Amino acid sequence: MNEIVVKKRLAFDVFDFWVHSPSISKEAKPGQFVIIRLHEKGERIPLTVADTKPEEGLFRMVVKVVGKTTHELSLRKEGDTILDVVGPLGNPSEIRNYGRVLLVGGGVGIATLYPIAKALKNSGNEVVAVLGARTKDYLIMVDEFKEISEVFLVTDDGSAGMKGVVTDAMDRLFREGSFDVCWAIGPTIMMKFCTLKAMEYGVPIWVSLNPIMVDGTGMCGACRVTVSGQMKFACVDGPEFRGEEVDWDELLKRLAQYREQERISYERFLKTAGETK
Repeated sequence: MNEIVVKKRLAFDVFDFWVHSPSISKEAKPGQFVIIRLHEKGERIPLTVADTKPEEGLFRMVVKVVGKTTHELSLRKEGDTILDVVGPLGNPSEIRNYGRVLLVGGGVGIATLYPIAKALKNSGNEVVAVLGARTKDYLIMVDEFKEISEVFLVTDDGSAGMKGVVTDAMDRLFREGSFDVCWAIGPTIMMKFCTLKAMEYGVPIWVSLNPIMVDGTGMCGACRVTVSGQMKFACVDGPEFRGEEVDWDELLKRLAQYREQERISYERFLKTAGETK
């Protein structure tokens, strides 16, 4: 159980894993996530289910190395196992036939968006995707998105597609045609500005607040977020919420609360861990 069957590098510090877990591969729905623990002394981290192959008992995780545990996971090889994998957790995305849907993914948020895009397409929607990254080397899963949607690429340096940020592409697409709903998944600051852009054009928008989760079961309280003036837990009440209802300024402040402790922990780990593989 929990064997890493396939491991690929998608970018310098982004890795694609297919993990053997028949129950998760069968039950997971778009928008849901798992909690993994690599070993007895490991921390629990949430990772979104990026795809499934129920007939093979496999589910997919796309992971960016951002700290101690994701770096440690990047060192695992095909054939290695993960001690604990719990899921699927969280509420699935609200998939139905909306009409014309705009999906905006940034960085590894593109992987989170992929199963949502497939489900929306299968529900009869016209799907348009904006995929953004710093450079072309970090634009992941582009060919997979092209199989199910019209794709617009955006990079900070202009090395692929439009030069700029994803909200530039949103602005252009909103001016050229109408959309019935939007999803934006990526860094928190990106989702905030995507929400503001969608609100400017009166388009409802869903965002995924998985970056703020720790425990993933509602026990630790670390993922508290204010939505429509009420306190919610991203892991059990979400992870998806309507972007226009999220208190983004409060959320961004909370994300920075333990940044120094995270830096110290990661630096200690790097002294013995070695490079990503």
